Amino acid sequence: MKSVKEIVIPQLAESLVSATIDKWLKQPGDRIEMYEPICELITDKVSAELPSTFAGTIVEIMVGNGETVPVGTPVCRVETEVASSEAAPASSGANGAPAFESSQAADDGDKSMRNRFSPVVQQLAAEHGIRLADVQGTGLGGRITRKDILAYVASGAGQAAAKPVATPASTTVSEVRSSGLHLSESPRTPTVNNQSTSNSGRGEDFIDVSPIRSAIARNTMLSVNEIPHGWMMIEVDVTNLVQLRNKVKDEFMKREGLNLTYLAFVLKAVVNALKDFPIMNSMWAVDKIIVKRDINISLAVGTEESVATPVIKNADHKTIAGLAREIDDLARRGREGKLTLSDMQGGTFTVNNTGSFGSIITNPIINYPQAAILTFESIVKRPVVINDMIAIRSMANMCLSLDHRVLDGVICGRFLQRVKDNLESFNLDTKLY
Repeated sequence: MKSVKEIVIPQLAESLVSATIDKWLKQPGDRIEMYEPICELITDKVSAELPSTFAGTIVEIMVGNGETVPVGTPVCRVETEVASSEAAPASSGANGAPAFESSQAADDGDKSMRNRFSPVVQQLAAEHGIRLADVQGTGLGGRITRKDILAYVASGAGQAAAKPVATPASTTVSEVRSSGLHLSESPRTPTVNNQSTSNSGRGEDFIDVSPIRSAIARNTMLSVNEIPHGWMMIEVDVTNLVQLRNKVKDEFMKREGLNLTYLAFVLKAVVNALKDFPIMNSMWAVDKIIVKRDINISLAVGTEESVATPVIKNADHKTIAGLAREIDDLARRGREGKLTLSDMQGGTFTVNNTGSFGSIITNPIINYPQAAILTFESIVKRPVVINDMIAIRSMANMCLSLDHRVLDGVICGRFLQRVKDNLESFNLDTKLY
């Protein structure tokens, strides 16, 4: 017995009220499986894919490409079997062979979707320590499906893939930029429409405002208009930290297969200071101040078109090496546009590595509704007076913007001093694990 069901825009996040259909991956008449992506969504936080909530055949698409609809709106109708849990595994060819084998054979020549991964696939791969590049995709255009991941795990190949390998690409990244989070390649410029119009003898180019760009504009205006910003700066002697990183970075690359940036040490110093000054890990709520118990660090990750703030959850439970792994993963997926909504939720304090661009002083805008944001600036060798003698030291500035409704200069000054002390306490005996 068959029935027709609707797939709706889900409540992907508390603040999400609408989403835009960017592209349909399936068309009427196509067979879909449980959790298989059917279309791409653009929200005001991140791009995502909408997975099917059941198996069946699409009979009608109700929302077209480019249309923005509220959460809960039906986007398509799917014809399903009543006993869908029994029907899904029964998908097989006429000769009894599994249907996905023939699908793989049909798509061998088309690999256009090979590098498009759904959130379910990414989550499964992370849970089992699988490199998606090692998995054979059997979906449309070579796309990797949930079944492909499970089959790969069942074959035992996932255990070998879980071992970190220092790839040539990783080595190249460390050579291009050793101190930054974002710049592993020359940044690209935003896409500009080919259309131009003449205005008083001058041509003009137009850039379409994406939903993410609109969200950035809205949130920064909200932050600036609602939050009374204060600003402080302190300088830090990171000479010992530079020596420590130079000592361990090559061994870390061999062991972990990724570059050890200064940001991992900065986050460790910030997290330990937040534990000593929990009021910094808070937000304004009109008639009360909410102090967050969990320390979830938002990282400002820039691309050529926007800035995202993915979150390292429970950062106070992680070692320097663990923070380095999280930084590398979030920064890489941020540049590739593969961050999910769950990656962006729950941040309590933001850190930005503006020094990766050579900046020495930054006045950052607070990541609303948090109470503070800290930037770590470029490390520069300068002459410094120590015990009435001049020495050449590696120095860096740290800049803090604060919500003056929640925080004042005294507590923020002490917090910055604690971060400074933590950074200057690193030495050649500091353990990464």
